Amino acid sequence: MIKAAKAIATCGIGYMGKGGGSVAAAAYCVVWLLVAENISTVWSIVLALAILFLGIWSSYKVESGWGHDSSKVVIDEVAGMMITLLWAPVDIKYALVGLILFRFFDILKPLGIKSAERLPGGWGVMADDVLAGIYSFAILRLVIETKWV
Repeated sequence: MIKAAKAIATCGIGYMGKGGGSVAAAAYCVVWLLVAENISTVWSIVLALAILFLGIWSSYKVESGWGHDSSKVVIDEVAGMMITLLWAPVDIKYALVGLILFRFFDILKPLGIKSAERLPGGWGVMADDVLAGIYSFAILRLVIETKWV
């Protein structure tokens, strides 16, 4: 069971060390560009929720060995990027803007994001990235609607 939790939590990327979160977020952007046009909005939401709950479970399971919010755990970045790109037109420019916005909020943790990180167990690991994804989603929607990019 712990092997499965480690595989899910790291997405195979978390073992790379420093920068794993950015790589995981960027990797999701590539996957999104390749498959998003073939997935309905409903399924996008279902998949995001599945990733969220798998992330809560897996990060809780690995916490005893790796500590709270280990840099090896990158499924939280995947969940945050999934939220960021919901309802965005499938276009590399929106993937890049979304990635920049998400990493800004995820790294600096303004506007209550840092507080969300303090929740216990897997909830705290995932909550800060979910909140960063929500803020990024809102700004990306503004960018799309006003045609800034």
